[in-house]
Amino acid sequence: MSLSDKLPQTSDRHATMQRFRSREAWHVMKILSEFVESAEELQGITPAVSIFGSARTPRDHKYYKLTEDVARRLSDSGFSVISGGGPGIMEAANKGAFYGRSPSVALNIVLPHEQKPNDYQDLAVKFNHFFSRKVMFVKHAIAYVVMPGGFGTLDEMFEALTLIQTGKSRKIPIILCCSEFWSGLLDWVKDRLVSEGMINPDDLNLIQLIDDPQQIVETIFKHYETRGFDALPEEREQMLNL
Repeated sequence: MSLSDKLPQTSDRHATMQRFRSREAWHVMKILSEFVESAEELQGITPAVSIFGSARTPRDHKYYKLTEDVARRLSDSGFSVISGGGPGIMEAANKGAFYGRSPSVALNIVLPHEQKPNDYQDLAVKFNHFFSRKVMFVKHAIAYVVMPGGFGTLDEMFEALTLIQTGKSRKIPIILCCSEFWSGLLDWVKDRLVSEGMINPDDLNLIQLIDDPQQIVETIFKHYETRGFDALPEEREQMLNL
């Protein structure tokens, strides 16, 4: 094959790469706009608690009812409640807050095959990217309550733990609810991660296991009783580098 035979192919490849780079640049701009728009929407919801859990939990399940109870108590205590906006545990969290005193906030994610927004949202924010959505869960919450869930729930929980452990985010209560569900995972964390030196023993203190809804509320208040809910100056710097 001669050089002249190769030139059109090279030219076509170059044009394709140029189109891809243009689309990629536009995609970055859309991501930036997602961060800006969501930050503006959520700036007035503090203090807020993020609740995570499975989208597959049916409404008659004890986990659903427990989540609704926890969210209602948090809402009546003055906390906005943030959930992922979908069905299951997310719906229970929004529903409990919706009928409480404080706002029910939903960070909805656009997915190709699932996650229809639930009907209990005072404030709904739509995301196309999981990572920008996760930043908003962390940035605007003064505590996490983690209910039973699957890969997404585990991802959100370990993301928060990693950010706090590495000093990229302020230290907030991370409360796991339903000990029967979480005890096996926590035993594995102790037996494997701690014993093999993958994490420090003190890292376990980042997690609290609490089953009683009212105790969850009281634990969050206790964490902030000597300092208030507003971020300290050094915490604001942390959040800028999140």
